[in-house]
Amino acid sequence: MTRAVLDDHLLRDLLADNVPAELDAILAGHQPATTNYYLYRLCRSVVSAAGGALTGAWNAEQRRALGSRLVTLPSDIEVVPMRTLAYRMAELAGEHRISTLGAEAIAAAESLAAPLCVWSGDDGPGIRRAMEVLGQDYRIIER
Repeated sequence: MTRAVLDDHLLRDLLADNVPAELDAILAGHQPATTNYYLYRLCRSVVSAAGGALTGAWNAEQRRALGSRLVTLPSDIEVVPMRTLAYRMAELAGEHRISTLGAEAIAAAESLAAPLCVWSGDDGPGIRRAMEVLGQDYRIIER
């Protein structure tokens, strides 16, 4: 089965069993994957809980439960190793003037021949434009 790369918001939703219908439809035909930076940002949000769109509004019990899922990340969620992406990330960052996070997301999607799925609130024009130029599948998911 092919993969779909999920951003941190969508990974959070998946791990919290609160998957939007549009993402559920995608995951019916794709296994989930994510990136190191998306995983880190979600972990950082759970640990700090200092506000923000990821887990800032969650109570301590919800964050603890999500933290437990992150520590024992299900084996069916692939995290593409940085060592396989680093060189391509550097190329993408230089060619498309995108962040390291964006470069990793695009490189992971390319490496897995997977759609890159992002929450509509994280739809960045730089990443979207680079994906379009590269002819890659970019999906914006509403919640």
